[in-house]
Amino acid sequence: MTSYLETAVEIAREAGALLAHYFERGISFDLKGEFDLVTEADRASESLVVERLHAYFPAHSVLGEEGGMRDKTGEYCWYVDPLDGTTNFAHGYPAFNVTLALERRGELIAGVIYDPLHQEMFTAELGSGAFLNGRRIRVSRTEALEEALLATGFPSRKRHENVNVHFFHQVAMSTHGVRRSGSAALDLAYVACGRLDGFWEFGLNPWDMAAGLLLVREAGGSTTTMKGGPADIRGPHVAATNGRIHGALLELFADVFAGRYRFPLPVVSAQG
Repeated sequence: MTSYLETAVEIAREAGALLAHYFERGISFDLKGEFDLVTEADRASESLVVERLHAYFPAHSVLGEEGGMRDKTGEYCWYVDPLDGTTNFAHGYPAFNVTLALERRGELIAGVIYDPLHQEMFTAELGSGAFLNGRRIRVSRTEALEEALLATGFPSRKRHENVNVHFFHQVAMSTHGVRRSGSAALDLAYVACGRLDGFWEFGLNPWDMAAGLLLVREAGGSTTTMKGGPADIRGPHVAATNGRIHGALLELFADVFAGRYRFPLPVVSAQG
């Protein structure tokens, strides 16, 4: 398994250097949908990552956000986002990464999240712990939800149909605050290393969270759905925490799902 992780680190570092080069000189973007962005750097990173994975592991499947990747077949499957945080990247906002995760017969066994601007390499192997630049990391020790700092995200498209604004308000009012970085992978990595106490989001894709979920688990945290079921990289929503606040966060989510709001939404008057 270590050879898989070492190879993923090598590929992520190479792709990250490519992204940093594009970022430093500036890059134009194309619209992929009404709001989603695809950059030249995104396509170049994808080409590099897929080419390397196919060269090292020709029998492995590769699935990812952009086109040109194989369907899932066989025992091993890589989940890849060659540029997580595309919108940030395209606007010059310095929060993006390369993420790779390897699944064997339905079980995540290795994951890498690389932030090239800060040169931070988050890695995890099943049963071997989680690491940042080779040093073991652990989730935070925050005990109370009221003292926690969390993160979430919203979709680039159809934001008006996303219910997360209700959860955002309730969690923001119940905690020290909620951050929105624009990168689910980095949010999960930050939970794993204790910078954040928790994260939740609706509608993520497998490549958005596969590596991050393994990192959180190997760092001693908890991962479930927002309703407390087993976390599923193909599921409708996910929650990841340091474990200590997990029960309280799920109780808060249960109230919101049931329409029981602990903190009413403010009313905007004509005077502002």
